[in-house]
Amino acid sequence: MVKRLLLGPVLIVLMLGLCLADERVGSASAPSWLGSGTFPPGTVIWPACLALAWGGALELARMLRAKGVVASRFVTPLAAGVGMAACGTALVFEDRSLTVAAMTIAATISLIASQTYYSRARTFEGALASAAGAMLAFVYLGVMFGCVALIRSEHPVWILVWVLLTTKSSDIGAYFTGRAIGQHKLIHWLSPGKTWEGLFGGTIFAGLVGWAGLWALERACGLAVPAPWTGGLAGMLFALVGQMGDLGESLFKRDAGLKDSGETIPGFGGFLDVLDSVILVAPVAYWWLRLVHPPPV
Repeated sequence: MVKRLLLGPVLIVLMLGLCLADERVGSASAPSWLGSGTFPPGTVIWPACLALAWGGALELARMLRAKGVVASRFVTPLAAGVGMAACGTALVFEDRSLTVAAMTIAATISLIASQTYYSRARTFEGALASAAGAMLAFVYLGVMFGCVALIRSEHPVWILVWVLLTTKSSDIGAYFTGRAIGQHKLIHWLSPGKTWEGLFGGTIFAGLVGWAGLWALERACGLAVPAPWTGGLAGMLFALVGQMGDLGESLFKRDAGLKDSGETIPGFGGFLDVLDSVILVAPVAYWWLRLVHPPPV
């Protein structure tokens, strides 16, 4: 836990640094061959998300192999990567039908790659599970996590920062509330450390952070943002969805007989252990922003 408390702020600073770099690059002059005066939004954030998705897919492949599924260390990350690439088209094309078309092509590539890789053994047993694993990587780490890029394509980078900080603040609120007054186990057979009190505390804290974040962006930064009170509701929604993401990833790990998805990040585990809540919240946040604060036409 000491490692987590020490490394947590470092990860937050790293995230803020990436977002600040993305904003700076987005205002810099771009080469003429890009066809626009500046670099598109997400020029820094999208490659970072792609790298995280690739690392998470390697961990997912490890879980699948632990269950006897043929999961390639190349095909599984490839499926996540082409899904992320499809979402990345939103950074350069305003027509969202092109993004949808890119997703269908990416899904086709993922499925064919999985079937081709498996058929090398000249057997059909387990082919369905192998293909399902590749498509899980495509949807889970490519499309769902790729919604981070979609949010950045339509909104200022600090709106994305607000989404991420609000989502992760739920973990902080849940941890300290659970430590202080937690008595009733949430799902003892899946995640013994989580309590109903922690869930409630994390939800309330995320609501406060969501409200305060939009208020600060509006007053201090002068950004056009949704009404701050809607940020409180969004924060509570993000907290609940994020907890589902956390529990869902725990379900995968327990089935695979693993405590952590990996050992890449000291005190946290692997990439999936850090991204689990964000992966599920990203598509919800994208559509919430679309409904409450649609981008200018």
